[in-house]
Amino acid sequence: MLLTKRKLKIETERLTLRPPIHSDFRTWAALRLDSKDYLAPWEPIWANDHLTRKAFTNRVYWAQRSISNGSAVPLFVFRRSDQVLLGAITLDNIRRGPSQAGTLGYWTGEVFARQGYMREAIGSVRHYAFSQLDLSRLEAACLPENTASRGLLEKSGFKYEGVAQSYLQIDGRWRTHVLYAALRSDRRGKTDAG
Repeated sequence: MLLTKRKLKIETERLTLRPPIHSDFRTWAALRLDSKDYLAPWEPIWANDHLTRKAFTNRVYWAQRSISNGSAVPLFVFRRSDQVLLGAITLDNIRRGPSQAGTLGYWTGEVFARQGYMREAIGSVRHYAFSQLDLSRLEAACLPENTASRGLLEKSGFKYEGVAQSYLQIDGRWRTHVLYAALRSDRRGKTDAG
């Protein structure tokens, strides 16, 4: 793992995670567009300008500000062997003080799904959050029927904690989510997913 004052980069066996930069626009837009039908059931409805350069530029600036002020760590996920963009992972809503917690969100391009990439990315961000950011708790939520995401979280050491009614607007309507969390010193053991 490499972390400098101005640059954040996390490397794993197969991956490089780093904040988005302006030159990522074309590959990001192409991957999102190619995966739109795959991602749509699990995400908020895309704004009309979602895939525009202007919206992406705003995303890059938001990422830079968020990292600088410590409120979020938005990272793109690249395969190390050829620097192909695979998806993204964001540690967001970072809360300090007595909470020391953050919320994890992620997506993978359809052609890269179910190859273990996001599990590796989650593991590296989890380690970074606990060891470098001194967080105590990571939270994640997904739709109850998203068995792939639930399995991914469970394989990544997250434990099922409950249900949040009307948690987020997904695909245009308020949806109930299942909640998961990982603790820095997790001694809870395996829990049954409801």
